[in-house]
Amino acid sequence: MPGFAAVPVALALCAGLLTGPAAPAAAARPDCRAGPAGCYDLYTYGYSLGLHPFTGADDVREQLTDHFWLFPVSGGCAGRIRAGARCELLGGNPVEVEYIGNDFFQINTLPGHQLGRGMHIRFAFSRTLGFHTLTVRAWQDRPTDCTGGAFCNTVNRVFAFGTWQVLAKTLRFSAYAA
Repeated sequence: MPGFAAVPVALALCAGLLTGPAAPAAAARPDCRAGPAGCYDLYTYGYSLGLHPFTGADDVREQLTDHFWLFPVSGGCAGRIRAGARCELLGGNPVEVEYIGNDFFQINTLPGHQLGRGMHIRFAFSRTLGFHTLTVRAWQDRPTDCTGGAFCNTVNRVFAFGTWQVLAKTLRFSAYAA
């Protein structure tokens, strides 16, 4: 009975005892919310906030997140921002506050933002020998039509550099009140 030998194989396949060749594992995508590793890096800028010997990096971060009107493109965001809050920055650009840490906060662009969704921008504050620094780093889950294009990406980077420079100059003075 030549066909009879195929029955145990068919039963084993149905029971899941035998499997075909393994499918290739899908490449795991990095969680870009956690940081830029493995994601599409856009820019990193550093700015001096001057000498503030009596305040810590957490004080400067708190000064900004508690008085968000200091943010140069705060738009419709409230005076105090919290993690998970969603608001529109200047020009109707929706963002979500992803994280607020001791010495940093991070926002994420949402659908409808002019640079596309999934752009993460981290504002980190540090202090060395009383001198404060603001480091702004931006990255995306993947490039968008804008950030993937040379012209738009260049315009974005120049605009960001100038905007965060205004923020740094504002914080240079407001940090005294922190």
